[in-house]
Amino acid sequence: MLYFSKTKLFVIYFTITILFASAFVNFVDDNENFFLSKKINLGLDLQGGSYILLEVDSTPIINQNLQQKLIELRKYLKKNSINYQNLTLKNQIINFLITSKDVEKFEEFFFNKKNNINLYYDNYRSYEMEYLVKNNIVEIKYSKFGIIESKNQTLDQSLEIVRRRIDEVGTKDPTIIKRGNDRILIELPGLDDPNRIKNLLGKTANLTFRFVSDTEDSFGSDLLSFQNSEEEKLEISKRVIVGGDNLINAKPSLDNQTNQAIVNFTFDRLGAKKFGRATTNNVGKRIAIILDNEIISAPSIREAILGGSGQITGNFTFQSATDLALLLRSGALPAPLKIIEERTVGPDLGEDSIKAGAISLIIGFIFVILYMLYKYRQLGIIADLALIINLILLIGFLTLLEATLTLPGIAGIILTVGMAVDANVLIFERIKEELKVEKSIVHAFDSGYKKAQSAVLDANITTLISAVILFFLGSGPVKGFAVTLGIGILTTLFSAYFFARHLSSLYALRNKNKEIKL
Repeated sequence: MLYFSKTKLFVIYFTITILFASAFVNFVDDNENFFLSKKINLGLDLQGGSYILLEVDSTPIINQNLQQKLIELRKYLKKNSINYQNLTLKNQIINFLITSKDVEKFEEFFFNKKNNINLYYDNYRSYEMEYLVKNNIVEIKYSKFGIIESKNQTLDQSLEIVRRRIDEVGTKDPTIIKRGNDRILIELPGLDDPNRIKNLLGKTANLTFRFVSDTEDSFGSDLLSFQNSEEEKLEISKRVIVGGDNLINAKPSLDNQTNQAIVNFTFDRLGAKKFGRATTNNVGKRIAIILDNEIISAPSIREAILGGSGQITGNFTFQSATDLALLLRSGALPAPLKIIEERTVGPDLGEDSIKAGAISLIIGFIFVILYMLYKYRQLGIIADLALIINLILLIGFLTLLEATLTLPGIAGIILTVGMAVDANVLIFERIKEELKVEKSIVHAFDSGYKKAQSAVLDANITTLISAVILFFLGSGPVKGFAVTLGIGILTTLFSAYFFARHLSSLYALRNKNKEIKL
């Protein structure tokens, strides 16, 4: 029936009012009020910004893991009295010589699902490592599955840390997604100068505290340079007292005495315990603070540091101290990142895109309105009002979601306009057919809406399914198109079967005793 209860009418017009207000706030400049601060954000192609494509180098991680496996393998061989010689790691392959009688014992260990050297993945029924025995020489290396799994884990960890670093900088609405199995795509709308971001992403941020080696160290030592001076170098023990993994907070501040920028840091309970024990037993020695194999500073230990907190000094500006604190808080990258592509889109180009999209939308909108008026006369006015409401609802919905609008997103809005008219055309053509056989205008309108419903729903639901698939499988601008198209389908159905239907019911009831020609 074309009858609308007061409750239904309230819901319809309340929804329209809320989304109309939501669409309107895009023209209000107020970032303090929670509701008024919601806006549709413009994507990289509309407001300009920076595009950066990173490649994750997982080679160091594989080498590091193999080095750890070599240590565990040596322990196992000694523990089980397996004679071996020349246990080495070269070109990502562990080699060693073994006696013939111990080969079977080694194979039994290698394929034991509980050992820590060769992990077994039940879900994939695959081993992480593979081996070859030739002339009693054993070669152990990563399997193809193991390499893929290692790369995926490294990429996932890198993606999370990159996201943390960029979020802490305060960049608005960044896009950070995986590309393939070793790349990360970053889009930063509104950022014209990406140098600071590039500097933050280019650092692994592997922080360690190690002693300066005045004498020969049983752990071995490395000759490292200071961060701002290649000439000044120190012998640093390879033994790590405490690492960045034990850091729970870092923030920049100014030293009260020197007015220099510093970084205050705090360890977790385990880190505080390690640091306290090391400084207690080594008062008078120098301790080096190492970041990515460069010395930040190497102060002397004047007294035991038991509180689990300290300071990092190093001739910082406040900006560099802020960036260092950000790097330490977000954690170390598991592998180096290499920038393989970058470009900057100027705001002028984005402004041209907005104008072109707006002009396209306005022209299409006007032609559709004129055609509906010509084709359906009074009902064309209803269709045009529904079309305007549909557009407002779509913009309001996108505003509530604080969605990012891209050029393909504008294309999705233009497509929505066409689809919204299509729904009304199907309905009105069906009403035409019903008017030929129905004597009652009210029944003809009601029957027309009911019989057109399945065709309208089928057309829109199939398109909605396509939009959902595009959203989950696509990336970047493709997702923007899918979002606007999907929401546009929902607002189209609402405007056609609630708003336009209500106006049509008023028109039919007022003209029930007249002859209507469509």
